[in-house]
Amino acid sequence: MASSSGSGSTGSLSAMAAMAASGGTEEEVRALMEQRRAKRMLSNRESARRSRMRKQRHLDDLAAQAAHLRRENAHVSAALGLTARGLLAVDAENAVLRTQAAELSARLSSLEEIVACMNATANTNNATAAAVALTVAAAAATAATDPLLAGFDSAAFDDMFRSSNEMFMFQPC
Repeated sequence: MASSSGSGSTGSLSAMAAMAASGGTEEEVRALMEQRRAKRMLSNRESARRSRMRKQRHLDDLAAQAAHLRRENAHVSAALGLTARGLLAVDAENAVLRTQAAELSARLSSLEEIVACMNATANTNNATAAAVALTVAAAAATAATDPLLAGFDSAAFDDMFRSSNEMFMFQPC
């Protein structure tokens, strides 16, 4: 005899054989098989319900994890934006500072050239002044001994050389 559920399991056949041997009727065997089938169906329903509940919990956990990751992503994106803006500000400030450093370096070079030129001019002026003084002294000595320069005014000659010294002092560096 086959079961009405179509399972044909050996357990139900052995149960039917045991019932038949003990003198049970076919109706009792069917009732027992129906009872086992109903019990299996109930067990399967409970198992399916537990499986659906596990699946729903898993989906809820995944949804919560996705929401958490979205919030974390938004937080990281905001932090990245702040960092990027800070980087742009620092880059702009560095560009300004580089420009200022270049300008200050050029000014320093120019001032060093001016100081070098002034030092060279001062050295030249000192040398020129000494040469003029020697020339005036030599001219005065010559005027005193030279009969052609006997009526020559050495003070006027000396003033002329001193004023000409300032006229010829400028020398470009």
